[in-house]
Amino acid sequence: MTSPAISREKLHTEEAVELHLVDQLVTRQGWRERPYTAFDRKTALDPEMIEEYVRTTQPDAWKKLCDQYPGKERETLTRQVEARLKSVGTLEVLRQGITIVPGIKITLCTFKPASGLNPATLRAYEGNILGVMRQVRYSLRSENAIDVVLFVNGIPFATLELKNTLTGSTYQTAEKQYRKDRAPNGEPLLTFKRGALVHFALDQDNVSMTTQLNNGKTRFLPFNRGRDGGAGNPDVEDEFRIAYLYRDIGARKAVFSREVLLGILHRFVLVDEVEQPGGKVKRTTIWPRFQQLDAVRMLIQDAKANGAGQNYLFQHSAGSGKSNTIAWAAHHLATLHDDHDQAVFDTIIVVTDRVVLDRQLQQTIKSFAQTEGYVVPIDGTSRQLKKAIQDGAKIIISTIHKFSTDQLTVLKNEDHKRFAIIIDEAHSSQSGKHADSMARVLSDGGLTNDEKELDATERGLLELQRLRGPQANLSYLAFTATPKNVTMERFGRMGERGPEPFHLYSMRQAVEEHFILDVLCNYQTYKSYAKLEKAIDDDPKLLERKSSRKVARFIDFHETAMIQKAEVIVEHFRRHALPELHGNAKAMVVTSSREHAIKTHQAIMKYITDNGYTDVTSLVAFSGEITIDGQPYTEPGMNGFAETELPRQFDGDSYNVLVVAEKYQTGFDQPKLVAMYIDRRLSGLQAVQTLARLNRTYPSKERTFILDFRNTVEEIRDSFKPYYNVTRLEDISDPNQVYNLEARLKAFGILDEAEINRFVTRFMEAKKRADERPVLEGIVRQVVPRFDLNLNEDDQEEFRQVLASFLRFYSFIAQVVDLADTDLEKLHLYGSWLKKVLPSRQAPQGEDVTDDMLEMAAFRLQKEGDEQNASLGKDDHQDLTPIDRFGANPYTEEESKTLTEIITSFNARHGTEFSEEDYIRFEAVNNDILDDDVWAEMLRNNDPRDVRPRFDAEFMRRAIRAFQRDNAMRNAFMQDQEARDMLMGLMFQRAVRGAGKAA
Repeated sequence: MTSPAISREKLHTEEAVELHLVDQLVTRQGWRERPYTAFDRKTALDPEMIEEYVRTTQPDAWKKLCDQYPGKERETLTRQVEARLKSVGTLEVLRQGITIVPGIKITLCTFKPASGLNPATLRAYEGNILGVMRQVRYSLRSENAIDVVLFVNGIPFATLELKNTLTGSTYQTAEKQYRKDRAPNGEPLLTFKRGALVHFALDQDNVSMTTQLNNGKTRFLPFNRGRDGGAGNPDVEDEFRIAYLYRDIGARKAVFSREVLLGILHRFVLVDEVEQPGGKVKRTTIWPRFQQLDAVRMLIQDAKANGAGQNYLFQHSAGSGKSNTIAWAAHHLATLHDDHDQAVFDTIIVVTDRVVLDRQLQQTIKSFAQTEGYVVPIDGTSRQLKKAIQDGAKIIISTIHKFSTDQLTVLKNEDHKRFAIIIDEAHSSQSGKHADSMARVLSDGGLTNDEKELDATERGLLELQRLRGPQANLSYLAFTATPKNVTMERFGRMGERGPEPFHLYSMRQAVEEHFILDVLCNYQTYKSYAKLEKAIDDDPKLLERKSSRKVARFIDFHETAMIQKAEVIVEHFRRHALPELHGNAKAMVVTSSREHAIKTHQAIMKYITDNGYTDVTSLVAFSGEITIDGQPYTEPGMNGFAETELPRQFDGDSYNVLVVAEKYQTGFDQPKLVAMYIDRRLSGLQAVQTLARLNRTYPSKERTFILDFRNTVEEIRDSFKPYYNVTRLEDISDPNQVYNLEARLKAFGILDEAEINRFVTRFMEAKKRADERPVLEGIVRQVVPRFDLNLNEDDQEEFRQVLASFLRFYSFIAQVVDLADTDLEKLHLYGSWLKKVLPSRQAPQGEDVTDDMLEMAAFRLQKEGDEQNASLGKDDHQDLTPIDRFGANPYTEEESKTLTEIITSFNARHGTEFSEEDYIRFEAVNNDILDDDVWAEMLRNNDPRDVRPRFDAEFMRRAIRAFQRDNAMRNAFMQDQEARDMLMGLMFQRAVRGAGKAA
């Protein structure tokens, strides 16, 4: 049927948009337009199309139906389809079909097979009838009409309400129409599960969707491509911005193309079931959002064209549904075939430490594939992992640690299998020893003919080195919202500006689309001021020595401080946060340690009890057991139920405040969290991940609250900047730095080449017998006396740091570059053992500070101004730096102690909270002086007493210039002469030492 023409006077109307969309579906994507009169309001079906599909694709079944129900075949078929829709729902009917007495099996949708080995199935797939109707009057109770309804073989799966911006209405008008005028009760087309699977609200520019109409509570999600890194859709030449729904754009097929649409119904749409407190099960139909659909389809397109051996970095914002994206990617890759009908991958391995994802992935895949052993979660030992790989499991879920045992190495080179490894929350751990082990277990890389002629040890070293790097049989998929520099270089695709994500759904786009909340909108900081008095007079320098850290701890844990913070937290939560979500809002309190969490929880509960409050109750979360003042504490003991029960209990009505210590700060999805109270230092990636716990959306959740007792607004904003838009690197890491680190290690003069070679030879020839261990360790321990005798304490600490830097950087760079250097592999093998046998540095503990030494004379918390909107703008961005710092001039213990004393005494005098990180920024000023050849020469060749006055003047001049935009730091430096003199003394000491080492 040809779409009717429209008059010039109506070209600006909604009808023109509607006609254009339908016409494009028909002419470009092969849809069939059907008259709205073909719609049966009672059954919400197009019976004629159901009959045509069954008759043309399943003639044998149709003949049996005609023979069994002569003259009533269409009526019987329609009635049975309707009955099954009521009992199991649209999705199940489309995927599983129906059976009619006597045993007539009828398929109601044929999906594209993974391979082309079954021509009959391919013909049935091509026989699917995609139907579209305009102005569908769907109700027996009214003449309400839905603008467009989409069908597969006569069964409706989607409705569309279109609006027209030229006449003043938008997709949001369509959302209101669905909420107000599309009540689902008694309407088969609109009933959840039984009717259409998805409902789209759209205008010419934007699209949103929902899978469940619930009158005024209906929640819509964006279904847009993104525009210039933010919300919306990009322009399309000579088309509406929503053309991606019905028109192929570049390499991307239209959403409503036969291939994409039937693929969504086949392998994307799922019913999620979550048990609620009280045992009730909540069911939600999940239709992929555009970025999820696009990520998986672009991945499959690339993997099919290029095969195994590729890297894929997905930078998808926290809260954007990464778990489902990972599940969909795993399922698609597991069934992917190339143009020659060969499987691209033998096994998909999902590497995660999140139990929630394990369970969610299994549940998601189970809805697609019923085959026993298709998905194997590894909840036991690496022996179970080994068996799953050998048995040919298609999808394996494991932690990376399972790959580190020797028994798995027998799998190397076995059967030349190809693997896709999906890494959830990929961070720098992927550049370490566990990632090396995984690569060695799964790779099938071999040696060249020339390399095979080397001796056995050299061959083994080259093979080990190569197995760390990219492998032709291994593809890596890394998913993270916050990629670090090592993640970018290890998994990113090289672009014009360095490594880039393969696919991006930025934090900025998620915020602008209101898919997640902007947690920086309402940010309030507090400062604490303490006045201490010495309780004993024979210790005049108590605040200016190595006990300074414990003085700070004394302040933090003092009962007075705890009570005041508990009051602020509880009263703020009751006044501002608790009324949100109709009284169901929850809060998280982030503390710095297990003891801090326990004392904070106790202080909160005491304040609640003392004031007779019944609307606030706290839980505490921490790992293991800790003894405080002789009393052992565990999380289950304090809460009264098992650790595994905490997420469910906290989600219920009994508890609304959760105090945490290094737990539930990542990977914890509790959308009812509205407030966060931060009582620990946070920076960088940790700050972003922690605050992201608040960003999940929830019905009627429109804002969040953060009270921060430890950090400044600018510090937190700086932490978010690298991850708000697409993450980029200033530059890529120079692989030649590995040779600089090697040279620095050898320059200490304690490593013996003969010992290294002897260790490596023995190690490579080891037969995995227990008696090899003492022999190997004995060889390595020969260096320890030289370490103790030949190096002073400062040099020992520097050697430890350079060794650790070499091991980390080598593990990383060997995954990115083919180094082809056995000497580096030797040093890495040897160094890995050496690091474990070197004597460790004993940190000065200082003495405990107790009530009989100090008294808290006064303590107060004070708001720093009004609540601030700390939100980032669309152009706020900060590139990550490459890996280029390896502890070249580490602080000695005495220097570290001096720095701590400077900071502690300054903070005590001024009520500030400067950290070591703040003061170490002065190190850059020192480095500038040392980079000046004239100054370096002067420091090397003159008596320190002579050069010190000139150094102080030069340091002050450069420091003032360096901190001209940092008022707080400049004022701290200029106004307190005592602190300034102590700091310049420390920096002069380090400058003299640094100049001497550079000679």
